Amino acid sequence: MAGLTQQSISTSSGGAFDPLRKRLLFPAWLMIGFFLVLPVLMMLVYSFLTKEFRGGVIWEFSTAAYDQFFFDRGLFGDEPAKIEWTYIVIFWRSIVQAFSATVICLLIGFPTAYFIATRPDSTRNIWLFLVTVPYWVNLLIRTVSMKFLIRDNGPLNEWLMMVGVIESPIHLINTNFAVQLGLFYSYLPFMVLPIYASVERFNFSLAEAAADLYADKWVILCRVILPAVKPGIIAGCILVFVPSLGAFLAPDLLGGAKNFMIGSLIEEQFKGAAGNWPFGAAASMILLSMVLLVLMFYARSQARTVH
Repeated sequence: MAGLTQQSISTSSGGAFDPLRKRLLFPAWLMIGFFLVLPVLMMLVYSFLTKEFRGGVIWEFSTAAYDQFFFDRGLFGDEPAKIEWTYIVIFWRSIVQAFSATVICLLIGFPTAYFIATRPDSTRNIWLFLVTVPYWVNLLIRTVSMKFLIRDNGPLNEWLMMVGVIESPIHLINTNFAVQLGLFYSYLPFMVLPIYASVERFNFSLAEAAADLYADKWVILCRVILPAVKPGIIAGCILVFVPSLGAFLAPDLLGGAKNFMIGSLIEEQFKGAAGNWPFGAAASMILLSMVLLVLMFYARSQARTVH
């Protein structure tokens, strides 16, 4: 009887605070609507406008920007439509670079997160501090520093020649390797921290029980630990893949013109008076659609796991 009374009191009190909860959420919804939904809607509208010859837009709705992304109709637009491989290749390169950066961050980030999570409580915060402290510096400064470090006459090549590993400088700047290095360095903590949070909550007695049943370390890792920390791994992969897909600092400063990515393409369209705003907005919406597909795939996989 007392339990029923306590349950009814908690239920009634929870219902009494429902209107207050909705009011408290209003500032959050307002910020999301004004700073996220509204800009996306503006990009969507601009993607269907017409480019003005000297820059800006003309408020005449058309699908010319999307047509320009996928089809080549010649200089004056009067030739038969052919597939425009230039932008498709840039988009595909962005996907490959983002996927590669995600895999590299996972290969490095998982052992790092596991190592930190298994340290004693007295030193765990120190290791977390060492992982995050470089990222207190602005991303632009860190990327420029990376460019200075790996250039032909930079400290890396000079040190390798000094110790006799190489005889002449290795050309690293303006290569795919440099872009991968920049993306890896930029987003590694986004992989480490979610995995660390999952490993920290893991019940290691399960691994000990598997070892007592004569399971080797590889079986324990694949059959016990990885399934338990899978949510952290998936969250880390998304947090690395999504910003890597739209990155433009690392491709611009470390990759050069031959390693153009979709983020750099979008940035170029909005820069200067002669920029093509509708085309940049259309490329942004295509990129956003790609990101939403990834998130929807993750949400559906999670829903299947729950059910």
